[in-house]
Amino acid sequence: MQFVRINDVTIRYSVTSENPANPVLVLVNSLGTDGRIWHHVLPKLSDDFTILTYDKRGHGLSDLGDAPYSIDDHVDDLIGLLDHLEFSRVVICGLSVGGMIAQRLYERRPELLRGMILSNTAHKIGAREMWNQRIAAVEAGGIGSLCDEIMSRWFTSEFRQPANPAYQGYCNMLTRQPLSGYTGTCAAVRDADFTASVPKIAVPVLCIAGEYDGSTPPELVRSLADLIPGSQYKIIEGAAHIPCVEAPAAYAAVIRSFLFNDIMD
Repeated sequence: MQFVRINDVTIRYSVTSENPANPVLVLVNSLGTDGRIWHHVLPKLSDDFTILTYDKRGHGLSDLGDAPYSIDDHVDDLIGLLDHLEFSRVVICGLSVGGMIAQRLYERRPELLRGMILSNTAHKIGAREMWNQRIAAVEAGGIGSLCDEIMSRWFTSEFRQPANPAYQGYCNMLTRQPLSGYTGTCAAVRDADFTASVPKIAVPVLCIAGEYDGSTPPELVRSLADLIPGSQYKIIEGAAHIPCVEAPAAYAAVIRSFLFNDIMD
């Protein structure tokens, strides 16, 4: 675990190895989570790839910065982190808002990317009024007031059992999230729309959906894939919005297949 100051914000990051022979895979977490969501996926990928994980501003151990944010604020941080590590020609795997960060990164700096995995995300997520209502609800009652509702979209009913300590752990991750970091990133998602830009993506792309995702349902992820020429589309069965937690083996297998067959061939 390391820290670096980028754009006047301290960013927490971790690199699994720095073997120059390994392609670099960047994993970008979702709204209300941090880099720990990749914990079960890392061992399944780290032998063949140098993997960068980090906490977005306003999440985990990274600084808050000045909220509300834009997607460009998050992209600026990621560009700064890649420059700091001297990483280029990376494959980026972005989950939910992480996928929107990936889309905007390609739009601004396509030379940095050799491939993209857009997981449980879309070119446009939710209506403006929905995000405004969520921000208002969190500001009035705290994140905990929406925990059950959010968790019902993140995880399947089988995972959301009182006897499952991992479920309680992810509830803690969400509710201990800094309020302004959460609402600030809600605003970033609210204001983002990449419908016009994603058809211009010209690197290999894999779009991943969770079978029971209540935040970005499979049909929404499919609509993103349909906009990107030559993209692939896969569904992780038995998982919802965060398949790297619920189905890490299946999730990693889909990523490995894409990387070996479409990026490293």
